Amino acid sequence: MNRVRQATAAGRAYQVALNPLATADQSYVGGGVDPVASFLDEWRLVGGFGGRVPNAEAVFEYLSQVLLQHDVRTALMWHHPVLEALHVGDWLRSRGIEVLRWDDLEKLSAEECRVRTFTADFGITGVDWAVAETGSLVVCARPGGRGRSVSLLPPLHAAILTPSQILPDLFDLFRELGIEHQAQGLPSNVTLITGPSKTGDIQLKLTTGVHGPGEVHAIVVEAGVT
Repeated sequence: MNRVRQATAAGRAYQVALNPLATADQSYVGGGVDPVASFLDEWRLVGGFGGRVPNAEAVFEYLSQVLLQHDVRTALMWHHPVLEALHVGDWLRSRGIEVLRWDDLEKLSAEECRVRTFTADFGITGVDWAVAETGSLVVCARPGGRGRSVSLLPPLHAAILTPSQILPDLFDLFRELGIEHQAQGLPSNVTLITGPSKTGDIQLKLTTGVHGPGEVHAIVVEAGVT
């Protein structure tokens, strides 16, 4: 019960404010003149951690600080072009962390896959998109190494993205999903991650980290990814 009290106290720190621009007369808010800054501002307001970094070296400096605060021994990782371009898996292994790529986990038995995913310390993904208006990461479950569990099960999650993946508004996301649906069908799962996992089930008090990661990081890298 003491842990529940501590979690509810932490949850009360994240009070979402209404955006005055989102009115009945103006439902499209957009991402402002700098969508990256808008996204990070909203992301931090809902309890996420993150930053804008110039290159791969700065990504690893950021991740080093995260790892210093956590006892990370195993990491689940997506197979994703941004992560591959930055060689994130190699860097994590150089730090003595066991990296479990999702496409490799899919080859294991169902029971072994379940055990490995439920005991991992860290989940690291790319994103499909992010939304500046709400400070949300959009991650889609896809075959070929992008399982939904990577962003949902570990207590710590980090997503690495590029400025080009940030959409101004939720309406822009719906348009992108519509285009994708026409081209190849919708993914089996589309998750919008807006800060750490939260629930209000316990006496209507906001509690973090109950149904998913209690700490989430968004790292926007501006160069070094092609």
